[in-house]
Amino acid sequence: MRVIIKDSAADCASWVAGYIVYRIKKAAPTAKKPFVLGLPTGSTPLGVYKELIRLYQNNRVSFEHVVTFNMDEYVGLPPDDKNSYHYFMQENFFKHVNIHPKNIHILNGMTKDYAAECENYENNIKAYGGIDLMIGGVGSDGHIAFNEPFSSLSSRTRIKTLAPSTIKDNSRFFDNDISKVPTQALTIGIGTIMEAREVIIMANGNNKAEAIRQGIEGNINHMWTITALQQHQHGIIVCDADAASKLSQPTIEYFKSIENRVA
Repeated sequence: MRVIIKDSAADCASWVAGYIVYRIKKAAPTAKKPFVLGLPTGSTPLGVYKELIRLYQNNRVSFEHVVTFNMDEYVGLPPDDKNSYHYFMQENFFKHVNIHPKNIHILNGMTKDYAAECENYENNIKAYGGIDLMIGGVGSDGHIAFNEPFSSLSSRTRIKTLAPSTIKDNSRFFDNDISKVPTQALTIGIGTIMEAREVIIMANGNNKAEAIRQGIEGNINHMWTITALQQHQHGIIVCDADAASKLSQPTIEYFKSIENRVA
């Protein structure tokens, strides 16, 4: 595992956006062989999307041959609902860059057949040859995507009932009204995430500190689904100083010394 500890959330966003651009350029994608990018929603990646838009506007990157798969979507929210992840992605990223609409994939939370929707999503990912780079955040309880505590570490795309802590955390997007937050979501699984060629998990703030400690120093277990990243051959955690605050000093020094030598 590679761990990048930055001073601020803005520094984390800049690093991750730069890495995405680096990987896209290195892949030199074409229409026949696009770069496949897994994307998250929520407050954590907002800085990344802003920086990617800036880099695109400065002709530093093109998304013409990039295919995206979003991690999840709420059940019961139509795409034009301001709290849906379809809406979030359009407003905060897609409509500002040159990505083709046909290359955008987001789970349909309005489907009448959850099992078929999730199976088709898995098949679409496979049809593109898998995800090249998966970007994600982590919840305060250690969940990635909507793989809540006690999710199977080999799980696939499916419907999940959200944990009370997740509903509480996400209520900030619903006027701080817990009753407005959907209780279920469609989400890619831990097994799906782990099949990506590279995975980056981002974390900012003190409320993510325990999740980051568990993810880096804890044992692999389904109570903290972030710990599955320890088994990924190319897993990266990018966090700010606050999110790293519960790591032991030797752990912090170890990872910072490695990055200093790489730099």
